[in-house]
Amino acid sequence: MASPRRNQPLDPVELAAALIRRPSVTPRDEGALPYLAGVLEGLGFACTLQEFAEPGTEPVLNLYARLGTGGRNFCFAGHTDVVPPGNLAAWSIAPFAGQVEDGTLHGRGAADMKGAIACFAAAASRFLAERGADFGGSISLLITGDEEGVSINGTRKLLEWIAARGERLDACIVGEPTNAQVLGDMVKIGRRGSMNAHLAVHGVQGHTAYPHLADNAAHRLVAMLQALIAAPLDQGTAHFQPSTLQISTIDIGNPAANVIPGEARASVNIRFNDRWTSAGLKDWIRGKLDAVGGRYTLDFHVSGESFLTPPGPFSALVASAIEQVTGRRPELSTTGGTSDARFIHHYCPIAEFGLVGLTMHKVDERVPVADMAELTEIYRTVLDRYFSAA
Repeated sequence: MASPRRNQPLDPVELAAALIRRPSVTPRDEGALPYLAGVLEGLGFACTLQEFAEPGTEPVLNLYARLGTGGRNFCFAGHTDVVPPGNLAAWSIAPFAGQVEDGTLHGRGAADMKGAIACFAAAASRFLAERGADFGGSISLLITGDEEGVSINGTRKLLEWIAARGERLDACIVGEPTNAQVLGDMVKIGRRGSMNAHLAVHGVQGHTAYPHLADNAAHRLVAMLQALIAAPLDQGTAHFQPSTLQISTIDIGNPAANVIPGEARASVNIRFNDRWTSAGLKDWIRGKLDAVGGRYTLDFHVSGESFLTPPGPFSALVASAIEQVTGRRPELSTTGGTSDARFIHHYCPIAEFGLVGLTMHKVDERVPVADMAELTEIYRTVLDRYFSAA
């Protein structure tokens, strides 16, 4: 796909297919972001490719593109990195072919989320063709290559870099595949927090025939886990489902049936709503474990805190644009996993809306071309309404 002339509308399907053909499995870029930058530069965007690398991590390429220098800055955020395709033989069409068949675009990243990136770029090109470059504001894209991975060298660092330049974001749409069944059924206005707790219980190994000479770590592990799951964490809040705690692993590693284990391990994952913080949950877990008693060690990893952009003018603007194009009034939801919105909400009002997520991360990931046309029109309508209200 050649770079467009300034104000020449883009074809979102062609652009998405070109991005899919660049197999940018986290953390590799494979030319995806430089290609996207070239396309946006053809529309008049000033593009900066920024690489970050924490010690001990692989470097990640990121893109910040902005058109305009004044007025309110409307940002689209997304990621070009994708998960691995898995078993290549299971795909009906090669995962990185970027092929359209029977009105459907196939390929890894079609839904999550190269398709939405292409739709926003196409929407911006149509908005500019209609309104011209002097529309009284700025449009930007914040695109990372580190969303599907550890999320260390991506959006959070790029946001800090943008702020250090003296720039600000005034509103943001994240193009995650938020729709559950059909385009227009769901907008995300927040996300639950996510925390992993890794527990190691320490006892004394011994012979099963002489339990008085040992301290069975497995017995105390079972009691501790029971204490954690005995009752629900909460009943949910106004905008969130109930928090959940799930045991994800149990590992005793004891190959002998006549040996009392001296150590036992388990991990739990907690998806928590706005009744909790990770600090509060850590205290709650320690309290439950201390009540059981015995020696243990505990390590935590927090992927993100819960957050909410309360329903208001921005979510109403996005919802009305969706309803105008699709005829559906979307649910304002906080369901699902984490996303890079957990970083962006500190900077500006945010909503997440993209394509349908039924095939994301699966073999034969795909999106209907008709959905891409509608999503492009939704994004164009959002831009038009946002800057008309300025």
